[in-house]
Formats: sequence, C-alpha cells, structure tokens
Amino acid sequence: MALISERDRNYLREFFERELVNEVKILLFTQRSGLFVPGVECEYCRETEGLLKELSDISDKIELEIYDFITDEEMVKKYSIKRIPAIAILGDKDYGIRFYGIPSGYEFSSLIEDIVDVSKRTTRLSKELKERLAKIDKETNIQVFVTPTCPYCPRMVRTAHQFAMENDFITAEGIEVIEFPQLGNYYNVEGVPKTVINDKEEIIGAVPETAFLESIERSIKSS
Repeated sequence: MALISERDRNYLREFFERELVNEVKILLFTQRSGLFVPGVECEYCRETEGLLKELSDISDKIELEIYDFITDEEMVKKYSIKRIPAIAILGDKDYGIRFYGIPSGYEFSSLIEDIVDVSKRTTRLSKELKERLAKIDKETNIQVFVTPTCPYCPRMVRTAHQFAMENDFITAEGIEVIEFPQLGNYYNVEGVPKTVINDKEEIIGAVPETAFLESIERSIKSS
C-alpha cells in the first residue's frame, strides 16, 4: 500500500515542479543486510525506505541513495550517522541536516521544506539572523526531539535545519523520540518539542528563531 496518497502525490508533483531549482540527494541509512546486531533493531526502517522511494519518484530532481548501517561503514563514518533509520539531505555539499526516525505525520512537512531549501541552496531566514549565524565559529550540535503527532515540532526542526544550512559549524538533528526511547530517557524528554544544544543548553517547547539563536550563543559562550 502506498504511503503517500495519490492526492498528495499529485500536489507534491506540482509543488516540486514549481519550487525545486537544483538537484537534491537524500541519503538513507537503514538495515538491509539481514545481519542481526543487538541494539541495532530498526522497527521503522522498511517504512522509511518506502516513503523516501515514493517521494523520490515524484521528482527527477530528487535522488535517493540507500546505505546499510552495518556493512557501509565508510559512509556511516563519513556522515557521522549514530542510529537508524537516518536521513541526510545534501545539495552541492552536506549541510549537516539529519533526521533520525521516520519523518511521518507533521514531520513530513519538515522534510518537504528542507528539500526545497536545499534545492534552492538558501534559507528563508532574515538577513540579521544570517549575519549572527555567520559569526558562530565553534562546532555546534542541535538535537530536536519530536513526535509525528506534535503540531509545534516542525517549527523547531525547520529552524534548526536552516541554522545548519547557514553555518558549516552547525549540525542539526530531528529525532523521533518514540523510536529512540533510551535516548529520550537520557535527555529526560517528557514533552515535545525539546531541543538540546551541545548537550547542555535546553529549550522546552517551540520558540521564535531569535530566542533559538540566543540559546545557541549562550551555549557557545559557556563552553
């Protein structure tokens, strides 16, 4: 059964024809080898692969590459993949955009908008925010914990991913916490969205882009 309805497929086809400029490459890291490795079970890998295959079939500007988390060690290391399913969205370079878990529900919109930004090689952030982001010169990791049913989560994921596009020192991960409960417990995720910056600064809930950036700046100053 198709994961993207015919109605949505037709809408996306027209949307991509209108919005996509340059080619986008989606890398999926999954479990394909059949090898059983304790702790690497992947309940949603098959569904994630199916979703991305359907999506890439909609536009010839979207290319999908699939790698095995166990056997494709070189690619896993190159893109610093920590768990599966994992998605990286690349344009003319790796922008540090990552999804961990299937981007379903409300998070599907985050994936679509990320594809558009990467295709255009630019974000919709204000000039002021871009100038402040350009001043960041330390490695910064952003983790945004989400669920598919959270209507406020895409806002934080999108902001984090746009920040990563604007600065090569920033990597941003959207993490579907239901699929990674141990990680959620480690970071004490009791509600979503919850954002963790450099493992120390935390943001609870959805906040404006400026407040998000201020949290990043505080995290860097305190390091």
